[in-house]
Amino acid sequence: MTNTPMLLHFAEDLTQASGIALAAGMNLAAIARHRFPDGELKLRLPSALPPRVVLLRTLDNPDEKLVELLLVARTARTLGAQHLTLVAPYLAYMRQDMAFQPGEVVSQKVVGQFLADLFDAVITVDPHLHRVATLAEAVPVAQATVLSGAPLLADLIASHLPQALLVGPDEESAQWIAQAAARHGFDHAVCHKIRYGDRDVQIALPDIRVQGRCVVLLDDVASSGHTLAAAARLLLSAGAASVDVAVTHALFAGDALQVIKDAGVGRVWSTDCITHPSNAVSMAEHIARAFH
Repeated sequence: MTNTPMLLHFAEDLTQASGIALAAGMNLAAIARHRFPDGELKLRLPSALPPRVVLLRTLDNPDEKLVELLLVARTARTLGAQHLTLVAPYLAYMRQDMAFQPGEVVSQKVVGQFLADLFDAVITVDPHLHRVATLAEAVPVAQATVLSGAPLLADLIASHLPQALLVGPDEESAQWIAQAAARHGFDHAVCHKIRYGDRDVQIALPDIRVQGRCVVLLDDVASSGHTLAAAARLLLSAGAASVDVAVTHALFAGDALQVIKDAGVGRVWSTDCITHPSNAVSMAEHIARAFH
């Protein structure tokens, strides 16, 4: 067994895993996955592992994947892995960082500690953190690395719309908007949002001229699509020449993509953190550099 680090992946993640392994100089190996009739999983890793092992698993639709992480990480230790890194381009359960009602589960703390018990390092992209300043506070591992898709999305936007106005759909998007805008000198602003429910939001446009301008709504994640749709309708009503969308994480739950298209959004771009037809930017080389 060579000491070259190995990247483990599941079959559906082959394309992204191949790009990361090639850029990082790692060996690549697939995890065999079988489902029993009762729904339980049977997984099989290579019979011998090098000291350093990386597991790629983005955590959209996370519940079953968290069980996979438990099974794979514990088994990898018995097969020779001494240092385990989780690459989770999308990291689930980060939004619930406090209890708003008595008895409410603070899932960030629970899942964060669960991952810290399994892995020595975690690499993720644009985690959805609110009242927590660093990833290490949410996932207390020795090495907690945060990457961002905003600069790469900014490069893509600049190639299509060099004079674009970048708009964040809510205040939480301000950090990504600032990163992307600084990279190419884009004009930028952020909307004000009041959320009444998962699909019930009220948006107020920022005080900036949008008449006749090509606007790109930029955010870390698109889930229900209702916030982006509300912002797009307002921008078009205010005279925007066009509204496109760029997001790091293309969750697009249910009919979310249709919701934003119906609101008048033109192009939709995303990184490949979550596999989706809108993927236009690869994070592979960016992730690979995080290992060095």
